[in-house]
Amino acid sequence: MAGNDWINSYLEAILDVGPGLVGDAKSSLLLRERGRFSPTRYFVEEVITGFDETDLHRSWARAQATRSPQERNTRLENLCWRIWNLARQKKQLEEKQAQRLAKRRMERERGRREAVADMSEDLSEGEKGETMGDISAHGESKPGRLPRISSVETMEAWASHQKEKKLYIVLISLHGLIRGENMELGRDSDTGGQVKYVVELARALGSMPGVYRVDLLTRQVSSPEVDWSYGEPTEMLPPRNSEGLSEMGESSGAYIIRIPFGPKDKYIPKELLWPHISEFVDGALSHIIQMSKVLGEQIGGGHLVWPAAIHGHYADAGDSAALLSGALNVPMLFTGHSLGRDKLEQLLRQGRLSRDEINSTYKIMRRIEAEEISLDASEIVITSTRQEIEEQWRLYDGFDPILERKLRARIRRNVSCYGRFMPRMAVIPPGMEFHHIVPHDGDIDGETEGNEDGKSPDPPIWGEIMRFFSNPRKPMILALARPDPKKNLTTLVKAFGECRPLRELANLTLIMGNRDNVDDMSSTSASVLLSILKLIDKYDLYGQVAYPKHHKQSDVPDIYRLAAKTKGVFINPAFIEPFGLTLIEAAAHGLPMVATKNGGPVDIHRVLDNGLLVDPHDQQSIADALLKLVADKQLWAKCRANGLKNIHLFSWPEHCKTYLTKLASCKPRQPRWLSNNDDDDENSESDSPSDSLRDIQDISLNLKFSLDGEKNVSRENSDNFSDADDRKNKLENAVLSWSKGVLKSSQRSGSVDKSDPNAAGKFPALRRRKHIFVIAVDCDASSGLSESVKKIFDAVEKEKAEGSVGFILATSFTFLELRSFLVSEGLSATDFDAFICNSGGDLYYSSPNSDDNPFIVDLYYHSHIEYRWGGEGLRKTLVRWASSFTEKVGDKEEQIVVEDEKNSADYCYSFKVRKPGMVILHFLSFTLGFFPFYSVEGFCCL
Repeated sequence: MAGNDWINSYLEAILDVGPGLVGDAKSSLLLRERGRFSPTRYFVEEVITGFDETDLHRSWARAQATRSPQERNTRLENLCWRIWNLARQKKQLEEKQAQRLAKRRMERERGRREAVADMSEDLSEGEKGETMGDISAHGESKPGRLPRISSVETMEAWASHQKEKKLYIVLISLHGLIRGENMELGRDSDTGGQVKYVVELARALGSMPGVYRVDLLTRQVSSPEVDWSYGEPTEMLPPRNSEGLSEMGESSGAYIIRIPFGPKDKYIPKELLWPHISEFVDGALSHIIQMSKVLGEQIGGGHLVWPAAIHGHYADAGDSAALLSGALNVPMLFTGHSLGRDKLEQLLRQGRLSRDEINSTYKIMRRIEAEEISLDASEIVITSTRQEIEEQWRLYDGFDPILERKLRARIRRNVSCYGRFMPRMAVIPPGMEFHHIVPHDGDIDGETEGNEDGKSPDPPIWGEIMRFFSNPRKPMILALARPDPKKNLTTLVKAFGECRPLRELANLTLIMGNRDNVDDMSSTSASVLLSILKLIDKYDLYGQVAYPKHHKQSDVPDIYRLAAKTKGVFINPAFIEPFGLTLIEAAAHGLPMVATKNGGPVDIHRVLDNGLLVDPHDQQSIADALLKLVADKQLWAKCRANGLKNIHLFSWPEHCKTYLTKLASCKPRQPRWLSNNDDDDENSESDSPSDSLRDIQDISLNLKFSLDGEKNVSRENSDNFSDADDRKNKLENAVLSWSKGVLKSSQRSGSVDKSDPNAAGKFPALRRRKHIFVIAVDCDASSGLSESVKKIFDAVEKEKAEGSVGFILATSFTFLELRSFLVSEGLSATDFDAFICNSGGDLYYSSPNSDDNPFIVDLYYHSHIEYRWGGEGLRKTLVRWASSFTEKVGDKEEQIVVEDEKNSADYCYSFKVRKPGMVILHFLSFTLGFFPFYSVEGFCCL
């Protein structure tokens, strides 16, 4: 075939025939017989309507065998068209298949959304997909905004629903200097944005409908180097706006409660607070118990009113909150603010300090450990941004977004999670008070003229700033941050100094906390400040950069107003910003922003769309973004308008509404060990899918009595431990007495509905249990043990059949010994919910679905033990302790306690005691001093 002109003829033929003839079943016009045969038209009308693809090879062979060049050319052209048509039909089939798959995906997505709704928002915020929203002011695709309430009617409806509640909430923030007014933000690295956040959160929660009292617990500092107000035990936080508040009670509202702990008369940094955490917990526990009694008399009708939640802020407070939550059986919430693993990675990346130096300076490993503990203990982890979930929390052992989603799905499908639990991640951006902010539309000249007409004079802070400038009417680039290396202020000064157009158009203002003397500042802060002063001198920025020494917290709004009046820009160039509260404050005053693209500013920009994001490591990018906003007045006005239009989405009422909604999803609990009211058991709900197996001590394992022998052990009665008959009678009598009480209680409350087929199988076995019997077999199996177990089963036969009672077998046996014991005693593995082997070293669950192997090992339990296990060191310590027990036999000394390597396991070290009477008291003394113990229902387990 010469050339490709024939292709055009075929395309023209397709256009001539039109869609009406394609696929027409009518017979050919037999144009060949009429002398006007067109192979192109014939193909379009006949061949394209249907062909047999298996005939392609045969057609090709026939074309090659044709002698006439013209006919061969025609046949080859037809063959090409047939191949093209085949490819077209294949593409159509692929499109249909893609449509079917897309439809199937939509159906699955619809089902997933329904499942998510049924799970009551159990999935992490970080896993929910982003929806595409409108187009930003800069022509870029903008993801959907954060879901916040924007309707006054919705807020009022929610408030009326909450009005009947009277919650008591405890917040904890330990480090820094915390007070309600005139906060010394920027005084040091511990007194920053977190201090302001927790104070305003406590104040706002105390003003919300349904919240009776909020306590913010912090450290009492009675030091001559700080103000006397930090030593006051209690400080009330009056609401910013008293309109719409419900009737106040005697102890209602928000309070700062200062607990004394740590060195007296000394203010120390947060890195030195770790050894004193337990002291704070003791004081906080005493305060909470006392306040619960007081609130019980006021609003509880004589019943103790316990906190609805304990919320820890930062790692040190999270560690404290975990201990208090466990002691009081109260749900825990946690906010990290800044995370240790992320900081460790950044410090290592900078390369200035080694890992040991970082740990010595920042106590980073202790901090990371506290954050892991907080993850394990928390019901909900509150973050400011999705970035914190996706890029920071994922670094921790206690959280995996994918695994967390699977766990929630398994719970919903009634599939056991075998003890695995992860907290829910909730994205709740911090709030602000905006009712007192009135953005100004004038400029600096208009303000000056207005003052001459008798209006109020300029705020003093304006004069403090403008005295630095040779031309104070130029737009102001404002940065408000403490002098810390991670705030990246030196790069900002370099960008400003090296960009001549930017220097000609704008001034730079650096608000870097308060200082009296550079020599009195911390070494890190002083180093940053000196670097900035050297850069100012290097680029000769005198008259263009302001860096005032002092400002009050009340001056900050006036500083924002001054920048807005000069049509300036607010910048946050930090290497990473956990949230960026100052960006919201600046937007509320009408300032566009330039901010780091790492961290919270990404989410803020997604909502407000009032500026530009930059790479904090790219000096040129920072200068270009600032110059673009300062020079382009239309872009500046558009960013300002967007910020003012959307800023209400970050108000404190909406923040607290979301906060309380999340809190309502936590299961209410009560510290049973502090209450004698048994009727509360009837109100407990043990089948909430959000309950974790770590809460088993207060939901599922209501241990009512101890059968571990007398509490007071002496040398004289140590030989009576082997009185199996007496122990057996006590066990049987106790179970019989208890079962009668449970029977009456179940008849009263109607706890199980037999007619409901899903009542027994709604959740995994351990989660359905209202009571668990732990049967301990720590000695050789006796002939009467199986009879005792069967009598226990018979005593609670009805409850066992209903599924409200379960059994766990705890033993020092190895797994093989356990199986042998069950077979020899005629017991089935499914009679028990779980098996504790090797004295707590292994955990197995029974599975009725497998006849070959009805035991399922909990490997996650092994990983739990492995954390800070230090097994070899423990073994050496025990061996040294055992070697201290010797007996003289003639001229030789023989050990009374020797290591039993045969019966030892990975997490269980066994020892043989040859003469128990000589070591029993020493062993008990050693055990109480060496091993931790926990309390469940007043029953101490070692």
